[in-house]
Amino acid sequence: MLYMHDLWVNWFEGEENGYSVCQFHEWRKEDGIELVDQIPLLLIDDHLFHFIENDLQELPKSLLEDIYRRTYMKKNQERTTIDYAAVVTNGKAVLVFDTLGYSLPVKKSRLIPRQERLVFDMVEGKRPSYYEIDNPVPKEYHILSLSPENMAGLTRRERQLKQLLMMALDQLRHSDHPEEVGYWLTEWDPSQYEFIKELTTESSWQQLYYGTLEGWSKQHEELCGKLIKGQPFFETMWQSENQTDSKHIKSQN
Repeated sequence: MLYMHDLWVNWFEGEENGYSVCQFHEWRKEDGIELVDQIPLLLIDDHLFHFIENDLQELPKSLLEDIYRRTYMKKNQERTTIDYAAVVTNGKAVLVFDTLGYSLPVKKSRLIPRQERLVFDMVEGKRPSYYEIDNPVPKEYHILSLSPENMAGLTRRERQLKQLLMMALDQLRHSDHPEEVGYWLTEWDPSQYEFIKELTTESSWQQLYYGTLEGWSKQHEELCGKLIKGQPFFETMWQSENQTDSKHIKSQN
C-alpha cells in the first residue's frame, strides 16, 4: 500500500457535493487546517472516486478494511490513530476523506497543489484498485443540494450565498404567507408585474426558483439579502460570508 506523509488538510464536514469541498485557492485564514502525519493513498476507478466525492453513502467494506487504523494525525506533538481515512485519486483529481469512525466519508478535503502533484507522480503507471459499492442509492439533486452545473464558475462565497438563497426560497415555499411569493417574484423581475398578478402561488414560486437557478449576480445577492432579513439563523450565515477576510492562505508551495 502507498502512503503519504505530512499532509495539510482543510476538512469540510457533512458535504455531499464535491463543489463544497473547496480547492486550495479558496481556503481561508480562519479555516481549521490540520496536519496528517501518515495516510494511505488509493488509486481507484472514476466511478468510485465520484461516488466518494459527490455523495455521503456507505463506502465499500473491503476499502474500509484496507485502510483501517493506517492513518495518524499529529496535533501538539501528539500522534493519534484514525480508524478510516485515506487519500483517493482517479489519476485526474484528488480527495482526502475521514469517516470519523463511521462508514461514510463524513469529512473531506482537497490538498495543496504540491502534494496533489505528488499524488499523481506516486500513482503514475499503476492500476486502480477495484472496490464494489454495496447497494448504492442513485444521487438526486434538489433545491437544498444543487447540481454541479448550477454551481459551475462560482466562487466559494457565491456558492455559500446561493445555498443560503435556496434555503430561503425553500422556506418561502412552505411559509404561512403564500401571498409573499408573488411579492418576491416582482422584486426579482419587476418588468413582469402584470403577468405575475395572474399567476398562482405555486407558479410564482416556480418562476422565482427557476429564474434564480442559473449563475450568480448582483441581482441574486440583493434578493438573498432582502429575503433573509429578520431571520437570525440566515442573517448569521449572511454576515459570516460578508465579513470574511477574502485573503487566501499563504501558499504552501
